Amino acid sequence: METLAITKEEESAKMAQPITSISGGQAVLEALIAEDVTTIFGYPGGAIMPIYDALYDYNDRLEHILVRHEQGGIHAAQGYARSSGKVGVVFATSGPGATNLVTGIADAMIDSTPLVCITGQVFAHLLGTDAFQETDVVNITTPVTKWNYQVTEASEIPHVLAKAFYIAKTGRPGPVLIDITKNAQIEKFDYTGYIPCNHIRSYRPKPKVRKEYVEQAAALINEAKKPFVLFGQGVVLGGAEKEFTNFIEKAGLPSAWTILGESAIPTAHPLNVGMLGMHGNYAPNVLTNDCDVLIAVGMRFDDRVTGRLDKYAKQAKIIHLDIDPAEIDKNVKTTVPVWGDCKETLPMLTELLDKKEHTEWLQHFRDLEKEEIKEVIHEELNPTSEIMSMGEVVKILNELTNDDAIIVTDVGQHQMVACRYAKFKNSRSNITSGGLGTMGFGLPAAIGAKYGAPDRTVVAIAGDGGIQMTIQELGTIMQFGADVKILILNNNFLGMVRQWQQLFNDKRYSFVNITSPDYVTVANGYHIPAKKIDKREDLKGALKEMLDHKGAYLLEIMVGKENNVFPMVPQGCSVSEIRLK
Repeated sequence: METLAITKEEESAKMAQPITSISGGQAVLEALIAEDVTTIFGYPGGAIMPIYDALYDYNDRLEHILVRHEQGGIHAAQGYARSSGKVGVVFATSGPGATNLVTGIADAMIDSTPLVCITGQVFAHLLGTDAFQETDVVNITTPVTKWNYQVTEASEIPHVLAKAFYIAKTGRPGPVLIDITKNAQIEKFDYTGYIPCNHIRSYRPKPKVRKEYVEQAAALINEAKKPFVLFGQGVVLGGAEKEFTNFIEKAGLPSAWTILGESAIPTAHPLNVGMLGMHGNYAPNVLTNDCDVLIAVGMRFDDRVTGRLDKYAKQAKIIHLDIDPAEIDKNVKTTVPVWGDCKETLPMLTELLDKKEHTEWLQHFRDLEKEEIKEVIHEELNPTSEIMSMGEVVKILNELTNDDAIIVTDVGQHQMVACRYAKFKNSRSNITSGGLGTMGFGLPAAIGAKYGAPDRTVVAIAGDGGIQMTIQELGTIMQFGADVKILILNNNFLGMVRQWQQLFNDKRYSFVNITSPDYVTVANGYHIPAKKIDKREDLKGALKEMLDHKGAYLLEIMVGKENNVFPMVPQGCSVSEIRLK
């Protein structure tokens, strides 16, 4: 990829700018301002100190949030990107600072989250000498970045950062890392202004839409008796929520979502038939193997959605709409591929569709939904035992927030329960770690989400395992006052692993019992109000108190120790072999 080629237009624009002398560190910050960045998450250190020194004079234009760990910083940048639709930015120093970003970078890569990560590096003349805190972060992050680059001269900075933002946010979004040596941060150079990038030779973020494939897809949908749509985060990333709604409504298409696609259409939409995957809803999983045309929009057919590939939708013709050609035929063989941005391809497809309702087919979903309600959902949301369930907590949270909160989950049983039972009216409301399943994501991502959507209620839902991985970010909340509501669903277990050990390892509970601190005391130590409850009669009042409080609040709720999340597609099984209990 020739990412550093300068066009004639860029060269002419540079020549027209007045020349001033600034440092590389200043150039970094000028680039961020030009890209409309307002918030940076980061942690300083020796190798990035010149940028932080420059930042001292930019406090009126750039807000820097000092996290307590670099992993917290990158998860916060992810939460910011996911709630705002903008590029998240994180700073870290060299060596351990940079390597502490790697988990979040990998998470962002697999979940298509646009980030620009800026790391400091040792002086250029020390590269390769094993200098103090030197680590080859470029080679370390090559497999998990959309692009990375090491800057060794200050004059490179404006052009490289322009490329970085363009690559991060165009096409299928993703993380970019720019590693800047200390000398490049200190050096002064003749600065002629910042020119945002809108073209890179050999990089085509949007594949050319082939009209004949759109026509073939429309013909298949028009002929279908039992069409079924699966939609993922691509709808949200493309800003195509309206176009997608018009598409499914015109042809009366039952539609199910991946956990990253959730909230692209309202939960209550009459064509929304629920969640796909291992812990998804009964109807969409079973009927995947009954439909005659399967239409995938902005999703990647990962293993948690498909189960056994050799038994996945073999009876159906497959239409796959995706901006990333690498996803086409990667896991599931496609009958008709529709490459392109779904904001562009969906209207083209919708225009060619016949107006239909598929009432009888949709009723199949509703019938199976009734069976799931009877066997699983009713008891989860309205438990008859004295012990509280995770589902009833989410149910009351829905009522009190009027389905209008941003819910950020960590990873585990609580994540699956929240994704199954949370209700949403607006897009960009469900923020979770999907493809990588990163425990510790929830709390820092919620902080970032609040900065990305300051006018919305943000609730972090975490388990007693995940919260302890990044609990130090309570210090970030204490210092900067992020109004995040923190809900810990405590079952005294690493619940998801325990569920697998119960079902598939004869209850051989190997190292899943976890002891927690007194979370109320911990929160109070960070000057955050907190409460712990273990009785149902206190639940609604405690949730209301949390939501009504002005500022951050932590609520710990004790839930059933050995409650399981059902339905469940056992590993190695077909999606139609999903278990209700």
